[in-house]
Amino acid sequence: MTKGPNTRLADLFGLADWSKGELARLVNRQAAAMGHPQLATDTSRVRRWIDMGETPRDPVPKVLATLFTERLGRVVTIEDLGFRKPGQTGNRQSVDGLPWAPERTAAVLTEFTGMDLMLNRRGLVGAGAALTAGSALSGALHDWLRTDPALAAGAPPLDSLQQINVPSSPYDPAPVGVEEIEALEHSVEVFRAWDAARGGGLQRKAVVGQLNEVGGMLTHQHPGHMQQRLWGVAANLAVLAGWMSHDVGLEPTAQKYFVIATHAAREGGDRPRAGEALSRAARQMVHLGRPDDALDLMQLANRGSGGATLPRTQAMLHTVEAWAQASMGRGQAMRRTLGRAEELFASDRGDVPPPSWMQIFKEEDLYGMQALAYRTLAEHDPSAAGHARRFAGKALHMRVDGRQRSKIFDYLTMASACFIADDPDEADRYARLALLTIGQTSSHRTWDRLREMYRLTGHYSGYPKIEELRAEVLEALPKAPRGRGTTAV
Repeated sequence: MTKGPNTRLADLFGLADWSKGELARLVNRQAAAMGHPQLATDTSRVRRWIDMGETPRDPVPKVLATLFTERLGRVVTIEDLGFRKPGQTGNRQSVDGLPWAPERTAAVLTEFTGMDLMLNRRGLVGAGAALTAGSALSGALHDWLRTDPALAAGAPPLDSLQQINVPSSPYDPAPVGVEEIEALEHSVEVFRAWDAARGGGLQRKAVVGQLNEVGGMLTHQHPGHMQQRLWGVAANLAVLAGWMSHDVGLEPTAQKYFVIATHAAREGGDRPRAGEALSRAARQMVHLGRPDDALDLMQLANRGSGGATLPRTQAMLHTVEAWAQASMGRGQAMRRTLGRAEELFASDRGDVPPPSWMQIFKEEDLYGMQALAYRTLAEHDPSAAGHARRFAGKALHMRVDGRQRSKIFDYLTMASACFIADDPDEADRYARLALLTIGQTSSHRTWDRLREMYRLTGHYSGYPKIEELRAEVLEALPKAPRGRGTTAV
């Protein structure tokens, strides 16, 4: 019995530009290299996989994922190829294999990070895929996020799950104890601090490698509270991997990590963490000029984060929503949303310690997001520039904790707002402060914001001081500006 064409495999096959016979020969060669010399695939079998929706036996799906990853220069997983495990029902595969079954989260996590590390080792950029539209993601995840993972799709309770996979090598991760989990939680804090100070480029591979190890650990069953903490580590590392990938321009890879983080947080029972992970995906969408997709994701983040979400976390979510509204020129909606964010932030009495992933959202970060929203709105309504300057000034006054990337963003927000407010002298001052340290980070996003500010300098091209600034900006910018050739699917 056939299921019809495997359209996802067919699409990737078309992009790879192989013939069916060529792919069959590559599968046999790659399988032998991976320790399966007995595999014998031919053209007719490849045709059945593509045209008839036939799922090949193991290890062929993994072999195909490796081949397509190498060919396309981006991570391709088994789910991306349109293959399902035996017994896996179709209603779980709504968009790009999302949401996947609870017992698949650790396997998907491990597979994706393994492919990402392979791309790193071979010097491939991994940015050739298309972003999934925010509305498609939120639609796929909506009902799933609101359910208890132990009860979803008839899954067995967490404590009754058996080992998913037994390590076949002494180098594979094994079950861990409390001390190991504490060390992993500490490593997250170290990686997070490094990212905030220097950007995502220098430590991204280390974070992905650590996440890969945690994925292997999660293929073993641990006592309930330890399993929950491991899922928390996985969620935190996946958010960091996504944020670092976004920071260096690997946008589809970043989006996949944000979705993995959402899955991991939900498996660990931490719905507020799942909502924060989705807010990262929304911020990515605004940065890429897709605020409508960002609003779709923020609606899901607000609905799915649950009643246990602390006021400060809710305030952070509202600032992301406000930035998206500002990008669309919706000034009244943005002001209402920012007002609600201020109220929520002020209402947080601090009697409940914030989770580790919210400890970096401080008062200066609230001001910084307010400044960014008003500066973005000023593109539609120049009168908003004054508010952007006021909030950026407050944020800069309070930034004393070494988070250099955030300070650069504030400098550029202030400079841009000053240009819009027709104050080129002040704009020049803050732009030069940004230029002093922007080269010390590995964040492509800072270059993107610098380009946005440079665009505003065109109105003052006859002003000697600004002419000098324009020359210095051009000298500082990377010589080959990044394109944003990502499209929704």
